Amino acid sequence: MMAQAVPGVEIARVTGLHPVQVSRIRQRYAHEGLAGLADRPRSGRPPTLTAQKTASIVALTLKAPGAGRTHWSTRDLAARVGVSHATVHRIWQAQGLKPHQEGTFKFSRDPQLEAKVADVAGLYLNPPEHAVVLSADEKTQIQALNRTQPLLPLRPGLPARRTHDYVRHGLTSLYAALRVATGEVIGECTARHTGADFLRFLKQMARRFAGRELHVIVDNSSTHSTPAVEAWVAAHPRVRLHFTPTGASWLNLIEVWFSILTRKSVRRGSFDSVAALVRHIRKFLDSWNAHPKPFVWTKTAAEVLPKVRPAHVNMTSRTGH
Repeated sequence: MMAQAVPGVEIARVTGLHPVQVSRIRQRYAHEGLAGLADRPRSGRPPTLTAQKTASIVALTLKAPGAGRTHWSTRDLAARVGVSHATVHRIWQAQGLKPHQEGTFKFSRDPQLEAKVADVAGLYLNPPEHAVVLSADEKTQIQALNRTQPLLPLRPGLPARRTHDYVRHGLTSLYAALRVATGEVIGECTARHTGADFLRFLKQMARRFAGRELHVIVDNSSTHSTPAVEAWVAAHPRVRLHFTPTGASWLNLIEVWFSILTRKSVRRGSFDSVAALVRHIRKFLDSWNAHPKPFVWTKTAAEVLPKVRPAHVNMTSRTGH
């Protein structure tokens, strides 16, 4: 544009540069020709973090630090490699590394994994016509905890607060069954957690849905497969138990409801007796069943299996103890 005698102000407008920058470029070209258009050395210290240094920081991050530590902090690693902790933090961000976080996992080693996943997922997606599908389990050892001082309620700018210490007043176990089609939950609190208690609850479900084919999804708790339970189920063919794979009780939808119960009802409560705790749980059950919401299962067995048994995991290996 300069060669075409376009004014410097117009060049600045078109290119987005400042007129002073356009003038400087014109002067550099006039004095030095094309060589004057090359980038000039910039002020400040040149960067010292090489690609090799970055790679070594990443490699160290992926290894245990030793010296009795389980994972690196930015400052520990910075002191080890001789850079600032901010530099380590930037590298971790760029590489998606988060040593301060950890997750949990458990892959099922059930030899009947595929069959059980297909069975349970099939009940969720395509339940038998005119049958009732229940997701059942027990939430054991729910503690009636009473805080040592009264709770401080929510205030503007302040969260609700409670003392860290408490007095235990006993335990209860909640047997619950989620009706998959409607979201209704049937629950009963008991003082014990035995096979006899589960069988009594199972009989209660059978009476509640008398004359209907009943499919009950349960996990592999020993109380669900006692000889008495197996004998009763064998004598009542309209009631069938469907077991989730070992180590995969998350496949049971009642676990979702137990999580909601814990977060919304039990965890932040304060109870001076087991009876008070049981009444509290009963109120939550009644409130839930006034407007039940079913949990919609969307994954087929073919979509679930690759996540619970990844191809890269050797399922025949065993952990030594």
